Amino acid sequence: MFDTEKNYEVVTFAIGDTKSGTKMGKLQLKNTEDDSILNCIMWEETLGRMDGKLFRSGNVVKIVSATYNEKFNNCLVSALELVEEAKLGLDEDQTKEAYKTLQAYTEKISNDKLKAYIKELLSQYEAEFKFAPAAKLMHHNYRGGLLTHTVECLEISDKIMELFAGKINKSEVYAACILHDFGKIFEYNMDKETGLIEYNEDFKKEWVSHSQWGFSNCMTHGFKTVAKMIATHHSRSDWGAIVDLNEKDLEPNMYLLHHIDDLSAKYGKVSVKDI
Repeated sequence: MFDTEKNYEVVTFAIGDTKSGTKMGKLQLKNTEDDSILNCIMWEETLGRMDGKLFRSGNVVKIVSATYNEKFNNCLVSALELVEEAKLGLDEDQTKEAYKTLQAYTEKISNDKLKAYIKELLSQYEAEFKFAPAAKLMHHNYRGGLLTHTVECLEISDKIMELFAGKINKSEVYAACILHDFGKIFEYNMDKETGLIEYNEDFKKEWVSHSQWGFSNCMTHGFKTVAKMIATHHSRSDWGAIVDLNEKDLEPNMYLLHHIDDLSAKYGKVSVKDI
């Protein structure tokens, strides 16, 4: 059920098509008192009356008018009120500081060819990389989320590699951390006003995913170990991994990036509220 007196935090929002061809909004709200989740839907007419900024992840809202559907366990919302607007993402100073850290890690890469390749990509797509989210829904889904997630992966990798000094090629791990999600700057489109994130349909016509983009580009440029780490970073094929970590006789370094990436996605600055 819902309560018109309570505050709810916007968790996720997406727009899809109904069977009749009209638009339908799917909104997930979290009760700020007990963290319970409320699943909501909105018809096209309701969406047309609302400012897209209202659905920004992290916003605090009140439900003004809605009906609860017991059968489908969701709320049909017809009116919302904005209580507190969430940040869109990193501010200018936070972006500058995070990007400086990223550049410092790039300089630590001892393989000159690999370093040059990464520096060329960062130079060509600096603005896009600084702005891009790291996901549509799951984690770091805000402006600068990709940059934040990448830096977290680099910092986590340092801690892990301290334990296995001499057994891991640091340059290749740093490179994998930087490149594993680089394709997300093409995979997602983020509205600069509302913060809403959608998949880039043009990207989907050419590529299966950002993982395929990273894997393919690294293989093309001869960085095979980095490519293999990228291929496994989603762990399971049904989660988007090109190589499933359940396969036998994989090289030890193929497990590393997945655990680094997963730690950032679960414990890092996952929400815009964390930054």
